[in-house]
Amino acid sequence: MSKNKKSRKLLEFIRYFVIIFGAFWMILPFFWLFSASLMTPEELLADIPKWLPAKPQWSNYVEVLKRIPLLIYYKNSFIVAGTVTLLVIITSSLAGYSFAKLRFPGRKLLFRFVLSTMMFPVFIFLIPVYYLMKLFGWLDNYLSLIVPFAVSGYGIFLMRQFVMTIPDELLDSARMDGASEFRIYISIILPLLKPVIATLAILTFIGQWNSFLWPLIVTTSAQHLMTLPVGISRLSLAFSTTETQHLILAALVYQVIPMVIVFLYLQRYYIKGFVLSGFGNI
Repeated sequence: MSKNKKSRKLLEFIRYFVIIFGAFWMILPFFWLFSASLMTPEELLADIPKWLPAKPQWSNYVEVLKRIPLLIYYKNSFIVAGTVTLLVIITSSLAGYSFAKLRFPGRKLLFRFVLSTMMFPVFIFLIPVYYLMKLFGWLDNYLSLIVPFAVSGYGIFLMRQFVMTIPDELLDSARMDGASEFRIYISIILPLLKPVIATLAILTFIGQWNSFLWPLIVTTSAQHLMTLPVGISRLSLAFSTTETQHLILAALVYQVIPMVIVFLYLQRYYIKGFVLSGFGNI
C-alpha cells in the first residue's frame, strides 16, 4: 500500500509539474510582450536581452495613439469581428440543426461537401473571392470584410455534432404540441447550444480579430476601413523600425487585450463545448 501511495504521489507530482511547466511557457511570450512594450529602443536593441525595463515607459502607449489612428482601427476590428462572429453563429446553428435533425434529400452528400471545404487552405480562394468582391463593387467596403466569412464549414460541423447529442424525443414532443421547426430551433435548440456557441464565438472572434492578409488586400485604398493588424503594420512601414519597434509592441498589447477579455469571459463554456459536441457522429 505504501508503494502504491508513493507511486500515486509521484505521478501526481509529475502531472502538476508538466502542467505548470507548460503554463509557464505559454505565459512567457505574453509577459515579454508587455515588458518589452515598456522599454526604450535602446533597451530593446541591447546586446544582452533584458526581461524588465529599467524604467517603465508608459508613454509608449500614448505615443502609439499619436502615430496611428488606433481607435479607428479598433472600431473597424470590433465591427468586422463582432458581425462575422454573430453571422457564423446564426448560419452554423441553423445548418447544424438541419443536418442533425431534419431529413431531406441529399442531406449526407451536402454535409460531406461542407466537410470537404475544411480541407482546402484559405489562400486558394483569395483570388476568386477578390474578383467577386470587385464584381459586386464591395471593395473598400465593410461587406468585403464580412460577407466572405459569414458561413463556416467548421462551425456547421461543430454545431451539427452537438445537436446530434440532443434526444429526438425532446423534439418530437414539441412537434406533437404543434411547435414549428423554427420555434423548436429558437426555444429548444438555441438554449442548449450555449456551450458550443461560446466555443465557436471565441474561435471565430479571435480568428477575425487577428486576420491580416484579407483585410490588407481589400482595404488597400481605404485607410478608414483598415483593421487593427493592418493598421499596426502601417506603423512599421511609415517610420523607421528602430524608432518604432517599442511602439509596435505597445500596439500589439492593445490588440491582445480584447482577445484575453473575450476568452476569460467565455472560458467556462469553451472546454464544455468540445466535450459535449460528440465528434464521433459523422
